[in-house]
Amino acid sequence: MPRTTFLLPAGERLGGQRVGGDLSRALGRADRARAGDPGRRAQLRRHVRLLPDHWPLAALARQMDVGDAAGSAWLRADPSYVRPDINGARLLAIGASLGLDDEDRAAFLPALRPLFGDAGFPIDAPHPARWYLRLPQGAKVPAFAEPADALGADLFDHLAEGSEGRRWRVLLGEAQVVLHNHPHNARRAEQGRAPVNSLWFWGAGALPDSVQSKHAAIHSGDEIALALADAAGIARPLPSVFAAGSDDAVFDLHEARDLAALERDWLLPACAALARGELRELSLDFADGRTWTLAPGQRWRFWRRPLARLDA
Repeated sequence: MPRTTFLLPAGERLGGQRVGGDLSRALGRADRARAGDPGRRAQLRRHVRLLPDHWPLAALARQMDVGDAAGSAWLRADPSYVRPDINGARLLAIGASLGLDDEDRAAFLPALRPLFGDAGFPIDAPHPARWYLRLPQGAKVPAFAEPADALGADLFDHLAEGSEGRRWRVLLGEAQVVLHNHPHNARRAEQGRAPVNSLWFWGAGALPDSVQSKHAAIHSGDEIALALADAAGIARPLPSVFAAGSDDAVFDLHEARDLAALERDWLLPACAALARGELRELSLDFADGRTWTLAPGQRWRFWRRPLARLDA
């Protein structure tokens, strides 16, 4: 029988929402443990293994988008919206959240190509929301913050530091000038859309030799999870509701915030499949590092108190 894993947000993201009676009893009888470190990266690393062990998300996404990532190192340079405020500048949107389309890509990229081409980092965008720099062999690149860590924060708290970072801070400033002055942003403003006035560098590296997983499938709508799963040959789209399959599978629900919908579409159907003998185990992997495991034999733990909240 297969084993199913749900990737869930940190319990605190679901606040004080409460689950219903049947599910509350099942959760109270589950085995609970701390699986590892908190955070989205640690959560994904529990289910995929990269050899060598690094985190080159730009190369993995490039390979998923185009298939030409081998032989080069890559860096994401995603279109962004930065809004100045009294304390500096705040990063408010990156990539897909800007609602970019082919017209945006065709307008902005030609203006940026001379800047990055002269610096030795050709830029292109096979997807309107995912822009890439091809890095020369042996290029030294500083550590860049991932979008999830920088979004909503002060831009200057997350820029690359040190002597290696200085070159990229200068390039970012020059790209911001090009984008700020671009007439296409006036057209976006007329359409009620935020301007593209900055870039976000992140995900540097070359393709790993291999990406492995103990699972037969990873179902997700998240770009990072899909790129990792695609490299392992197990990427699948995320269905709208749970249905048990014949193989071990992961369902990426880390963006869930409505506990009632999560219970109705995923948790209760999975618990029902467990009761019917269609699953061997159901594992709930939380982004805060906790793991709860539900199994058929736990129904005899009738002395355990129900657990009505996922942040408990």
